[in-house]
Amino acid sequence: MLISLLHILYCMSKSLIMETDASLLGVELEQKQQEELYQQLLLQTMGKVQSESPPSKVIRPQPGMCVKTSSMPDKKKVFLNICQSQAVPPPPHLSQEALVELLESEDPTSYRVPMSLGEPHTEVDNSSQGCTVYDVVINDEFFQKCQKDTLFQQFLIAVSLEGLENKYNLELSRDVTILKNRKFMGSIAEQNIRAKSKPIIQEIDSKESDSLPSSTKRPEFSLLVEPPSGNVEHLIAEILLPGVISACSLVLDLGEDRLVLNARSSLFHLDIFFPLLIDQENSVAQFNTNTQGSFLIHPWSYAVAANTLHLSLSSYKNEPLSRITKLS
Repeated sequence: MLISLLHILYCMSKSLIMETDASLLGVELEQKQQEELYQQLLLQTMGKVQSESPPSKVIRPQPGMCVKTSSMPDKKKVFLNICQSQAVPPPPHLSQEALVELLESEDPTSYRVPMSLGEPHTEVDNSSQGCTVYDVVINDEFFQKCQKDTLFQQFLIAVSLEGLENKYNLELSRDVTILKNRKFMGSIAEQNIRAKSKPIIQEIDSKESDSLPSSTKRPEFSLLVEPPSGNVEHLIAEILLPGVISACSLVLDLGEDRLVLNARSSLFHLDIFFPLLIDQENSVAQFNTNTQGSFLIHPWSYAVAANTLHLSLSSYKNEPLSRITKLS
């Protein structure tokens, strides 16, 4: 399911840029207008992020199982308290056969397990040695499923390790041990999670895609990240929609890593995945009637480093970070 930004803004009674004969606009003026529009979107989003915080609640997770591993390359002890809570939404249903097919596929990351990753805390193990502990909280029903199936249990441990590596920019050994007589190491802290879970994007049925009229076109688009290097803070998507004269004819759905745009009368259809995660609630969109239906959506990325782009979409390893023009 997708979080909708339906009927973007409103039927604009005033254009974003002063109406001027397009034939009189030089290249420099057009570039300046585009830059001003980008800056306007950046300021709007940054102001919205500062003034609004997503609803959240504090939970006290229940113990589940304790996994021992080590950090790389220093080989220091690390423990994962994999906990359970009803407050964390479950992942989509997946059979063991489907999990095997998923793990053998080219993109096993398409299946996501909602989880809350806690801050590292220092504890003392049985040998009175210091160690680092991370609390990972998942849905209680999914945890019970993993306890009954070894394959799902191994999958859960793998995605937990990968999630911690991505969030805290560290490397953990895959040589793990599940402690039989201990459900957690040290203490389990309360965690602050979103009160309203993000809907999980469902795969579009092939029949639905095939039902699109043959006249429907895929519009040209480009993505721009800010800053050009280092950790990504903002993402601007520019979608060209020639022939679209009003935002009222557009329907936009934005998921945590996916965008679906439809123009009424079956003129355009766009369905793309972003190479990073998006904060849907703090995203804004504007429609520019002066640039032949140029449509801008400005999602704001969160907790994503540059290397995450490489891990989530390997096809981007050779693409410059400052400008990505095509998504596969």
